[in-house]
Amino acid sequence: MSDLVIDVRGLGKRFGSRVVVDGLDLTVRRGEICGFLGANGSGKTTTIRMLCGLLRADQGSGTCLGRDVIRDSGLIRRDVGYMTQKFSFYEDLTVFENLDFVARIYEMPNRIKAVDAMLERIGLRDRRDQLAGELSGGWKQRLALAACVLHTPKLLLLDEPTAGVDVKARREFWDLIHDMAVDGLTVLVSTHYMDEAERCSRIVYLAQGRIVVQGTSDEVVDASGLVTFEATGGDPDRAARRLRQMAGVEAAAVFGHALHIAGTDRSALQAAIIQIADPELVWLEVRPRLEDAIIHMLAVAELAAAP
Repeated sequence: MSDLVIDVRGLGKRFGSRVVVDGLDLTVRRGEICGFLGANGSGKTTTIRMLCGLLRADQGSGTCLGRDVIRDSGLIRRDVGYMTQKFSFYEDLTVFENLDFVARIYEMPNRIKAVDAMLERIGLRDRRDQLAGELSGGWKQRLALAACVLHTPKLLLLDEPTAGVDVKARREFWDLIHDMAVDGLTVLVSTHYMDEAERCSRIVYLAQGRIVVQGTSDEVVDASGLVTFEATGGDPDRAARRLRQMAGVEAAAVFGHALHIAGTDRSALQAAIIQIADPELVWLEVRPRLEDAIIHMLAVAELAAAP
């Protein structure tokens, strides 16, 4: 069996005259957690829906779980867990009843035992008889995840699963994802959060339906060619406003009490630092942030695509 769970080439989808996904090539290996990044409208959700057979691609070819993404969509759906952006289960049913309903759809043998085991695994046992509509956002996400993996899929597709969820619930959710990956589950997850992207084995960034950059977090940062400096002390907000106007400074942002600048020309950055002449700012060259690298490479891609 191939090590590639997802292997598609030239995948494309349009709605009317609007091209949403444009010749996308994507591979995801077995047991990998692949982060799918991009702005709203970049084609992430459309790609996910084509992979699991909910949308038919207008062009391209390839396989998902070893099956043809065009001809075998029905078979693919049975072995995929898909968690949508919006909570899509019955709020007037209990946690147990929702999972039991899913188990019935998949015609699972010993479904009561399977549901009870999933409640224990996901940490929902104490909320077994609580109505889904009464759950907080974090617990709803746990229920949705439980429903998606109840039938033991080989591939899990998550579409911005932690949007609007508090920090603690997001961390706990990702701990569950990593535990499942250890057991061999392959995950493709779209997210807007850079800290979540850094928890992925590999990241893929989309813009206008095309892949701009992909690789591990370190590979993406190294490929960007960015140089970054960080300063503490002084008045970082005032300095950042001045630095944004200077040649060679692509980004100047304040994080807490630290000022962070980035660009591809080290000499230009050093010249800008000297020019603002603030003796209270203590500068140190640091490793670029993943967010800086992605924004830079996106800007380069947009410039290249401009007429």
